[in-house]
Amino acid sequence: MSRDDRGDAVEPGGRSGSDTGPNAEDAVDVASLPGGENPDINDLLTKLDALKDTVDDPHEREKVRQTISLVERMPGSEAFTRRITKYTTRDIAESFVGGILLSLPLLVEDGVFDIAEWFASALVGGVPVFLVANVLFVLVMTWGLLYYADFRDLQDESPILGFLPRRLVAVLVISLLVAVGTMTLWGRLFEGDPTTVEAIGRVTVIWAAAAFGAALGDILPGESTGQDVNQRLTESREAREPNDRRDD
Repeated sequence: MSRDDRGDAVEPGGRSGSDTGPNAEDAVDVASLPGGENPDINDLLTKLDALKDTVDDPHEREKVRQTISLVERMPGSEAFTRRITKYTTRDIAESFVGGILLSLPLLVEDGVFDIAEWFASALVGGVPVFLVANVLFVLVMTWGLLYYADFRDLQDESPILGFLPRRLVAVLVISLLVAVGTMTLWGRLFEGDPTTVEAIGRVTVIWAAAAFGAALGDILPGESTGQDVNQRLTESREAREPNDRRDD
């Protein structure tokens, strides 16, 4: 070790001990980052999520989202097995299959008719209160399975109308279509000439089972591969716009 003209010690390589470099004042405090001095993949995801919120350009935001998706698939990330951000056509198919599997056994049970008759006969002020309660039960149960039961970390980045979770809406609609479709197809909806309230009650009984199966079928396999539904719709609109301009 030698000394320079000012008497400061000079490190091997020519840097004096008092020179901390031109960027020393801008050095990053590692301890202030997520994870402290030992950041992991989950801390990186946190940083990327924050970065995505600050990016204005749609193309750049999509690049960040793709990077997040890549990191989420890396072993060592909690999101590798739990986090779900995309909603794809495969998720729709999984919900449909799950709804079918759990609703089919009930379709051949006459107990569904008895429950529907009870719904129609239990009136308070002319309102079938237990039928209404069953519908609310389906809604709350489905929401709880998706977002509260902690099977997966669901994150919906494109809610319908800005506040309705699209995954919840999709699962409810798919399971309702399964209930109505299978009961109509198998001749169970109008068997015995039920009243309108009884027919609706029959549907809600099957809907409860179908919604349970659709929710589990959607989230248990984890995040699906492929494009997000919203991205597919955006690309379809962009592909149609040039054709519309040519027609004009």
